[in-house]
Parts: sequence; C-alpha cells; structure tokens
Amino acid sequence: MNPPRNQRSALFDMILIIVMLLLAVITLYPFLNVLAISFNDAYDTIKGGIYLWPRMPTVANYAEIFKKEVLVIAFRNSVLRTVIGTVASVLCISMVAYTLSRKDFIARRLFSLMFAVTMYVSGGLIPSYLLMRSLNLFNTFLVYIIPGLVSVFYVFVTRSYIDGLPEAIQESARIDGASDIYIYRRIILPLSMPVLATVALFVAVDHWNAWFDAYLYNNTRSELTLLQFELQKMLTAANIRPQSASDTAALDALAYLTRVTPDALKMAMSMFVTAPVLLVYPFLQKYFVTGLTLGAVKS
Repeated sequence: MNPPRNQRSALFDMILIIVMLLLAVITLYPFLNVLAISFNDAYDTIKGGIYLWPRMPTVANYAEIFKKEVLVIAFRNSVLRTVIGTVASVLCISMVAYTLSRKDFIARRLFSLMFAVTMYVSGGLIPSYLLMRSLNLFNTFLVYIIPGLVSVFYVFVTRSYIDGLPEAIQESARIDGASDIYIYRRIILPLSMPVLATVALFVAVDHWNAWFDAYLYNNTRSELTLLQFELQKMLTAANIRPQSASDTAALDALAYLTRVTPDALKMAMSMFVTAPVLLVYPFLQKYFVTGLTLGAVKS
C-alpha cells in the first residue's frame, strides 16, 4: 500500500532540506574554517584541530594587520580604486550601450562588430605593457582606472537591457523636445538601474580583487600598492620554506615577538580583503536576476 500523497510530499521535502543543508555546509565550511583560524591563537593553530570555531579566541592576528602601515595605505588605495573605477566604468559603459542601442546610429553594426572582436582577440601582455608605458601611466593611480574603463561584455549586457525598454518612452520624450543627453540622464539611467547595479557589483569586485596591474606597473611605489597585491606578496612569503636552520630560528623568533605566525596572518588577511565584498553583496543581490535577464530575450 502506497503512503498518502501528503506523506510522500513531506518525505520529499525533508530529503530535499537535508540535501540542501549538506550542500550549504560543504559550501560554507572552507570560509568558516578560515574565519575560525583567523580568530584563533597563532601558536594554538599550529597544533591543528581548528574547524568551525576558534579554540583560543584572539584578535591578535587582525591587530597585527593594522600595525603595518603599508596595509593601511593599500586598503585606502583599494577602496579609492574600487569606488572611482566602478563609478567611472558604469557611466562609460552605460553611455556606450545607449549609443549602440540607438537604431538611428548609422555605424551601430560596425561598432558592435568591432567591439565583439575584442572579446576574442587580444594583443597580449607585452603590447599592453608597452602601451601603458607609452601613455606614461607607469607609477600612477590612473593605470588602475583607464585600461579597464569599458568592458565590452558589460556593454552588450547593458545594451540588451536598454533594447528591451519600451521605445515609445524615448519617442514621446523626443516629441516633447528632449535632447539625447536629457533622455540618457532622465530616462535611460533611471530605468536601467537594475542592470547597472548588477554591472556595478561585478566591476567593483573586479577592481577590488585586482593585483596584477599593481605588480606590473606600480611595484616600485609603496604609496600606490593595493590590498590584494600585499596579500599576494604575503601568500608568496608564507609559502617560502626556510633554507637553513638559521632561517628557521629567525622565523621562530619573529613569530614569538609578534605572537602571529605567517599562516595565521595569511588567514586574517584573507578575511580582511573578503569582508567588504560580503557586506556589499546582499544589498545588490536582488538586482542579479532582473538585471541580467530582462531584455535578454525579445518577444
């Protein structure tokens, strides 16, 4: 005799909940493990056995981060780069997307094709390096902003969204005498906020996680360093093994004086650079589906 339909449905829901919980634990465990180690005493962490919560809680690892002046400077530069770069990129991307969405733009197909080619064909690292040098962008803050000002992929996503907006809105505005700039500012930008918020989050994460351009173009100026670049250097230093007994003794002495080991500092630094993205993500998550799907399919 088969169980009633309500019982089968309840059983299925229970199994589904258990599976989802297991997947959530598997997904969150690495993050929670790093968080626990970052708040645990460095010497106690060496013993192992730290999983989801710290065994000897302490904030010494994070206090050590703020003792380093270069990390404070790197944090400031990363925040400035993310804010300035995101605002400038979203404005430029939206303007290019609006231009390409205009059906009366004669060279619309030509420019769309030219932009699409750049998504598949790139000059490579050496031409980019020579271009930055010829533009005198070495050892400047602008090298973080100008090269990635416009992303073709985000332009196409935004253009697709604008194409999905009712064309009658723009036509009625033109009948009333509105200029293209006025339509862009007062109509296109407000109506495109879902997709622009999504693009802004993606661009901001790209800027926040970037470190390679700092390594290539600004590695000689500590006042222009970035947080991710300092993390990369810290990870590299933590992976270097001592070459002799004297090196081991020096590292042990340094760890004793600071009460922080390289591995503990690495975990704290990883959490420090991840936290801003985690704080911003929930506020923009609601725009994801709307921003990336509306306008993608036309009826």
